Amino acid sequence: MPEPDGWLGLDGARVVVAGGSGTIGAALVAGFEEAGARVANIDLRPEHGAVRVTADLSGVRAGADAMARAREGLGGVDVFVHAVGINDRRPIEDYSAADWERFVAINLTSAFATAQAALPGMREQGHGRIVFFSSVAGRSGHKLHGPYAATKGAINQLMRVMAHEYAEHGVTVNAVAPGYMDTALTQAYLEAHPEKRKALIDLIPARRFGQLQEVVGPVLFLASRQASFVNGQVLYIDGGRTVV
Repeated sequence: MPEPDGWLGLDGARVVVAGGSGTIGAALVAGFEEAGARVANIDLRPEHGAVRVTADLSGVRAGADAMARAREGLGGVDVFVHAVGINDRRPIEDYSAADWERFVAINLTSAFATAQAALPGMREQGHGRIVFFSSVAGRSGHKLHGPYAATKGAINQLMRVMAHEYAEHGVTVNAVAPGYMDTALTQAYLEAHPEKRKALIDLIPARRFGQLQEVVGPVLFLASRQASFVNGQVLYIDGGRTVV
């Protein structure tokens, strides 16, 4: 990767964020821009970023097409972050076949298709960073998270295979796995179930939910030149949730 100024080395980097209009995605776009990067945002309604690509990423062909448009707008891709995902907390028996297919399409197929489209250019230029958004649910058997947990666990394995295949080409592939965060999704859940707040916080050794910037910082690090020898890892951002 080129050696621009700054500790992170992201000044002038060409960054694509899939899902850059969500709560976390928008914070990522702002964080990369503050670090000097030029950002393309792929989303259903892309509201942020220098390059905005409108796309539904639930199909393989759509993911490849969206990445091609983002690459054209930026003149190449140095960093790709996949921050697309949905969750719907229900018992296993309450999910329909259509629910399952929707989870797989949005959470997993979109990750595969967009990263697959980003990797050839990174290989050819001899450098690149890919960061997937996983979850603590991809590691632990939380109740009411069946399809979500399955897709996040699959992303972890997809990430490891990509990391292995592309390491020799100067490309690193990692994942971040946030725990309970102070996001719109969490707020909506707690508004519907206010009695759950204390129980969730009691699960976290830090005794609080994570803040947006506490996710943005680790992603910027993994995307930076400082993380050039970090590959195939899931970084848990959970206030200690996974150690107990």
